[in-house]
Amino acid sequence: MVSLNRVVMNRVSARWLRELPLEQMEAAEISGQWGKRLKLKSYERFTYPRHDICAGPFLDASGEIRQFDLILANQVWEHLDRPYAALCNVVDMLREGGYFWIAVPFHIPFHGDPVDCSRWSARGLKNLLMEAGFPEDRIRAESWGNRACAARNLEPDWPPKFDPATDDLTNDPFFPICSWALAQRP
Repeated sequence: MVSLNRVVMNRVSARWLRELPLEQMEAAEISGQWGKRLKLKSYERFTYPRHDICAGPFLDASGEIRQFDLILANQVWEHLDRPYAALCNVVDMLREGGYFWIAVPFHIPFHGDPVDCSRWSARGLKNLLMEAGFPEDRIRAESWGNRACAARNLEPDWPPKFDPATDDLTNDPFFPICSWALAQRP
């Protein structure tokens, strides 16, 4: 069962990504496993601590920077000690015209895995992406949340499981739970 915190994010992000020529794209994912559900030309997963995106771009056997058409990062950036450096490394790994999809929590409990460092609103995420070199007009960013979901995040069994019979997915733009963005490298 999916977390209540991710229902809307998953739906909107899947719609955004389906607009891309996924079957022609070579993709990499930083930690998560979101990309496994996409029909991609190729998919590779890089997990911490073997691969630390803060330390540098991922390299091939000859020491060259790996290049991808799409890089995914789902619920990872809040755990990074140096998110801006990591984002610059992602830019280096994207081919010209390539895309970076990122999803982050905003209003959820602290969850060190191994650390918990940052939170971003949709606007903050867009600003971070622009600072790393993505043009503003090539960034889509959204957020979702509401007070009822925030209250569910205080339950002992966290994260809350989505119950379509009782959970309200109405968005309150002044109470984001999570944010996500899709940015294209020029």
